[in-house]
Amino acid sequence: MDRITAAQVFVNVAERGSMTATAEVLGMSRAMVTRYLAQMESWASARLLHRTTRRLSLTPAGEETLARCRQMLEIAGQMPVAGDARAELPSGLLRLSCSQSMAQDVLASAVAAFLHAHPAVSVDLQISDRTVNLVEERIDLAIRITNDLDPNLIARSLGRCGSLVCAAPAYLAARGTPRTPQELALHNCLTHSYFGKSLWGFELQGRPMAVPVGGNLSANESRVLLAAALDGAGITMQPVYSAAPLVASGRLVALLPQWQPQELGVYGVYASRRQMPAALRAMLDFLAGRFADARYWPPAALPIKKQAVA
Repeated sequence: MDRITAAQVFVNVAERGSMTATAEVLGMSRAMVTRYLAQMESWASARLLHRTTRRLSLTPAGEETLARCRQMLEIAGQMPVAGDARAELPSGLLRLSCSQSMAQDVLASAVAAFLHAHPAVSVDLQISDRTVNLVEERIDLAIRITNDLDPNLIARSLGRCGSLVCAAPAYLAARGTPRTPQELALHNCLTHSYFGKSLWGFELQGRPMAVPVGGNLSANESRVLLAAALDGAGITMQPVYSAAPLVASGRLVALLPQWQPQELGVYGVYASRRQMPAALRAMLDFLAGRFADARYWPPAALPIKKQAVA
């Protein structure tokens, strides 16, 4: 861990008496500030701060460390900036996290294209159906699809993710086709454990609405629900990037064409804006540009126009 940044964090916490204020000033998450402080105490082999519910104060070891950190920062500030352009070239390891469906249908090809353009970078892609802790699990960038992003996180908007409500022709032949969102209550809806398990959101001419849904199968990964829908188990709401090819091939039928399922935001979440590695900055820029291209991130209206009426 960077000792200069750790020293800056410690000095700011000591001067401001607040980890939250330090996080705001340095452009870090509070979790990252806590991690730097823990590392400082590890290096010092001593407790540096007294922590209470109302304030932070320095221990004797903290007073001594504060003086040394200020001296270190003063020396560092006097050093000339090295003009080595190679330091700005994207390089090194990036640890990314995302869901299985996102990785399989969108991110794998995006990462392959990014690595082709930046051969000095390597990527470790972690697939997880849960919200990972960036600091504890040492994740550089998590791709999250949500409309309920934690405001305490540092995130960059990368695009919008449309959804489709769809089912297999066999299911519709046996159970009928819903014509309005309210009719979904009469059907077996395959729901995501963490998103929209009991309510699905729609928009009609800009007006939002939520309808209750339920069924005999839920899962914490949308690919599982997609596979079940293909086998005729019920109706599913899927990201457009997963469902569009199956609708185009006729294996699934897009439903409720007049009602637009609620779009979700796509975000790149990371721990700190300070001293962002060139590889991470390049990856964020690359994904923002790629997701803006409909060839890689199709809009929700793309597959609905013809197939949903069939």
